[in-house]
Amino acid sequence: MQIWVDADSVPLIAKDLIIKTAERTQTMAIFVANQPIKLRKSPLLVMTVVPSGFDKADDYIVEQIQPGDLAITSDIPLANDILDKGGMVLTTRGMVYDKNNIKQKLNMRDFMDTMRGTGVLELQEMSGQKPYGDRDKKAFADGLNRLVR
Repeated sequence: MQIWVDADSVPLIAKDLIIKTAERTQTMAIFVANQPIKLRKSPLLVMTVVPSGFDKADDYIVEQIQPGDLAITSDIPLANDILDKGGMVLTTRGMVYDKNNIKQKLNMRDFMDTMRGTGVLELQEMSGQKPYGDRDKKAFADGLNRLVR
């Protein structure tokens, strides 16, 4: 197993938990982003910088991921593609995406995109992402510990 991290938007707390888990379990963690992020020197930690552009990091992860690998992302279309390739998906808030829940998530995402695109939802009616808190950190740590052994 390898851990693939959609690193463009991973919270710092989650990044630290991924690094600690990778080192504790001797599991390779590959961070993929459009710009470098600082990682400590370790043969288990890899920073892969992809060219700038829409979904370049996502495309790279989907191209590289193998069945049984774990991806850390909150990107629902990316999660769906990873599941199609036999990978596992965990969000930084501790939600595990699987074949039983991803289609519902995709449908809701597409519905909300349509609502925004047609102007039915005003900007102030859309809720942004809530701050990353202790409950999110615990849920993520628990999920990571369950999936990486």
